[in-house]
Amino acid sequence: MSSNTPRQPTRDLRFFLTVPHACSYLEKREATTLFLDPQESPGQGVYDALALLGFRRSGRHLYRPHCDACNACVSVRIPVADFTPSRSQRKLMRRNADLTLHERPARFDAEHYGLYSRYIRERHADGDMYPPSHEQYRTFLTLDHPYARLLEFRLEGRLVAVAAIDLLGHGLSAIYTFFDPAPAFERRSLGSYAVLTLVELARRRDLPHVYLGYWIRECRKMNYKRSFQPLEYLHGRHWRREIPL
Repeated sequence: MSSNTPRQPTRDLRFFLTVPHACSYLEKREATTLFLDPQESPGQGVYDALALLGFRRSGRHLYRPHCDACNACVSVRIPVADFTPSRSQRKLMRRNADLTLHERPARFDAEHYGLYSRYIRERHADGDMYPPSHEQYRTFLTLDHPYARLLEFRLEGRLVAVAAIDLLGHGLSAIYTFFDPAPAFERRSLGSYAVLTLVELARRRDLPHVYLGYWIRECRKMNYKRSFQPLEYLHGRHWRREIPL
């Protein structure tokens, strides 16, 4: 399957729409989400096809925004072959060269959860994932499937960051990254470094893209995604490098 021309899955799938709910990113907006039937157990082929159409994964669910009066959420991805890190990104890579990387299945781990809990409490106490809980963590970031993986970043054995990712046939999908919120790690910009690590992993595995989820022009928290250039945007059913109007 071409990674530039999305195709429909080869069999019929059932989808559902949520009722309108408060948007997590834009104030005073309502959102509606389209999601794959939870009874489905999507294999690699279905997931690959839906990812090209802008679907994301959260736990067992594949979803994408489907808002009647708003198209602010735009799927974005990095074309690995054309990406060259900027000067500041090269400095960031050198600054984190002392970190070690370990890949693991996406299963519950108490050490991971402890870091996640601190991260949510200190960085996102105003968000819809606060307060954190074991059940919330399990349903969001764990999945017993070969394509779901967790990347550990360690400094002299100390866990400092975890990136949840999916292995697609045409790229790596960044699901969520959480990291040590201590001030001592601020200069390391561990979230951005995790993206740079995914680009390098995709390059080594000969995968053409790194999927970064949704970019919203009006959402300040998503501005960091625009620092990875070039960036491709999903317009309807086509991936292009022009920012949508």
